[in-house]
Amino acid sequence: MSTRWYPLYQRGNPQLRIFLPNFWLKLVEPQHKQPKNVVQFHCSMEMTKYDIQNYLEKIYNVNPVHVRTRIALGKIKRLHDNKYVVKEDDIKVAYVVLAKNQTFEFPYLFPKDEMKKESTFEETKEEFQKYVETSKEPGAPGWFRV
Repeated sequence: MSTRWYPLYQRGNPQLRIFLPNFWLKLVEPQHKQPKNVVQFHCSMEMTKYDIQNYLEKIYNVNPVHVRTRIALGKIKRLHDNKYVVKEDDIKVAYVVLAKNQTFEFPYLFPKDEMKKESTFEETKEEFQKYVETSKEPGAPGWFRV
């Protein structure tokens, strides 16, 4: 939650105020397979279904059909030979259902298929040898590089 709380009365011109919302919404890749028109978000615990719907409508111009929320409990871990118990924070998960004609696919920023497989071990070894030859200093031992 944000710490930006504005006083009820503030001296000066109210037009100079900047509204910064206390809510946040984070797009998350779903763990389980979902329909194409369902989008999953993590949101602040104080947000209600109506807050999420208004947030998406006002800021992103997205008109959700339905919003469902649930609270995912944080994991409980034992530390230092089971002497301490630590619990992670709970997370509120929102499932936003879009209209039937709208679809959403999670953007993959780093696709696994486009990994460079052209470089082989031999090519890497040759490049390293070139680097070693160019960085040698006369009179310095072989293990010493600048």
